Amino acid sequence: MAPRAIITGAAGLIGRYLLKTAPRWAPDWDVRGLTHADLDLTDSVTVGRTWQSIKPSAIIHCAAVSRTKDCEQDPEKARRVNVDATAHLARLSEQIPFISLSSGEVFDGRKGWYSEVDTPNPINVYGQTKLEAEQAVLQNARHTVVRIVLTAGTSQHGDRSFVEDMCRTAKAGKNVTLYADEFRCPLPAGVIARAIWELAGRKQPGLYHLGGSERLSRWEIGQALLPWYPELKGRLVKGSAQNQTGAPRPADLSLRCDKLQGLLSFRIPGFRDWLAGRSQSGRDLWDYVSP
Repeated sequence: MAPRAIITGAAGLIGRYLLKTAPRWAPDWDVRGLTHADLDLTDSVTVGRTWQSIKPSAIIHCAAVSRTKDCEQDPEKARRVNVDATAHLARLSEQIPFISLSSGEVFDGRKGWYSEVDTPNPINVYGQTKLEAEQAVLQNARHTVVRIVLTAGTSQHGDRSFVEDMCRTAKAGKNVTLYADEFRCPLPAGVIARAIWELAGRKQPGLYHLGGSERLSRWEIGQALLPWYPELKGRLVKGSAQNQTGAPRPADLSLRCDKLQGLLSFRIPGFRDWLAGRSQSGRDLWDYVSP
């Protein structure tokens, strides 16, 4: 029988792409997805019974409360999902590979181009919960944490990626303010999915960064998207993070990905390079269709 890989958060953005791309990048695996509707990961008793029933050979843990605003508004829920549930799954997966998705938000964003050896210093609830989850996962030498930053993709209900958020706001007739002094290294969800599947096959556990090779401001990201999303034209407004209200956001979350790049069979692209190489063929813009 084929080894069974379980993907939590399968209704989310990256979980969806992992399932979608599994036949291509993980053809030898029996891949199954779990959504919140299938299983409440904060119900430890039911989760334990489910694990005994499905007997997974590997876990890719994508489920999380991932919106900064939601974490600030309900820090207790963020901790239950992001920390407690993750730690419980890691314990249940003690003897098997466990890949947990984390975030560059574990850093304060003061310097940028962070590597895996840089010291985390989260400045919001989301970053703090992801850091604590990392610490729980990495207690096991078989387990892996992959930090990502900003993902472009198409979700089932059109409400998961930053691109979808921008387009929804623009279609509602509202302007989209993008900071020219807040920097990220975005990647398409299809690239992230392929990288994670390849990492799962390398059997090299540990801590990894996965971000685009190009450091861009939010404003530059928006400008790059204009040819692909005409609804954004006339709606993008250049702003400054100095005027940010609400939960604190790190200014620069660019990541160095040399460690992971050394294990992959393909080059991690920059965001604008990726867009420049796409064609208006009707395919999902954010899927990975190159060899």
